[in-house]
Amino acid sequence: MSKKIIFIGAGAIGSYLGAFLARDGHDVTLIDPWPEQVEAIKANGIYVSGPHDPFNARPTAVHLHEAQSLDGGFDIAFVTMKSRDTAWATHFVKRFLNAGGYVVSAQNCWNDPTIASIMGAERAVGLIMSRISVAVWEPGKVSRGVEKGSARAHTVFRAGEHDGKITPRTVSLAQMLSCIDAAEATDNLWGERWAKLCQNSMGNPVAAMTGLGSQEVGSMPGGRRLSIGLACESAKVGLALGYRVPKFGGVDAGRWASADQGDVFEELDAMLAVNASSSRNWRASMPQDVLKKRRSEIDYMNGHVVAGGREAGVPTPLSAAVVDIMHEIDAGTLAPAQGNIDRALASVGR
Repeated sequence: MSKKIIFIGAGAIGSYLGAFLARDGHDVTLIDPWPEQVEAIKANGIYVSGPHDPFNARPTAVHLHEAQSLDGGFDIAFVTMKSRDTAWATHFVKRFLNAGGYVVSAQNCWNDPTIASIMGAERAVGLIMSRISVAVWEPGKVSRGVEKGSARAHTVFRAGEHDGKITPRTVSLAQMLSCIDAAEATDNLWGERWAKLCQNSMGNPVAAMTGLGSQEVGSMPGGRRLSIGLACESAKVGLALGYRVPKFGGVDAGRWASADQGDVFEELDAMLAVNASSSRNWRASMPQDVLKKRRSEIDYMNGHVVAGGREAGVPTPLSAAVVDIMHEIDAGTLAPAQGNIDRALASVGR
């Protein structure tokens, strides 16, 4: 059945999801504070390209200040803003939902508790989006940079309730998103969320602090060493906190947590080198933010790992070093450069 859907955030992921859902027959409205993006969508729709046939979709697009004129009655609200904007965006969009409507966190990082504190957990659903990289480099045009998950027997979208139950609405949400890529309901929202946090924490800041793409980082021994070290710390923290952390990067979380052992490190290093040789030189969300002179989500990614490490009693010195470097880049006192990898590794004697 067609749903009435509202997105707060029409950047890369909001535009990509919204375009597919609009094409699939849903009534989609996008709200965004980026004037050029909204005007481009109003004039010409959203042009979508990637590992699929390109298409143009025509969802409704409104400026933030125009949203007051919208009617309510929306069934689902997607929050697709940066983590720091989660609270105000949720407060803003909740007025448009019908009595049975709910909010979906379609974001990186650990934002579900913030949304639940505003909506109540009974009106909040988490959406894990794994191995999907999208970007908007020009208003009105969104592109996806990796192969579709369904072509690799990988489930891209996992919809989960806060209490871990599989419910009709998470099953329905997964079915709705299957028009984009492989999707399912999950009974492990928090473990899935931590696995995605690990994946982001090992890759995003390394590319952001160097200005390099994923293939370039993966081809460098130092880049791989830093990525593996960050994955090791984040996996250790998640497991120590008691989460059921599934595989990320194609490897068991326990294996990543053992990466400080020489033989395990060598195995993982060889795997990342092979992956880099066959991958596209893509820039993920954090390096995209740095290129666009936007503040990064470092405090919500690796910063969250550091905070979790303090809670669990797990040392995270490499993650802390990366957070410090990204703070300097965000402040404009340090430029992205390959040497920042050496600095991070040297801070922990590697």
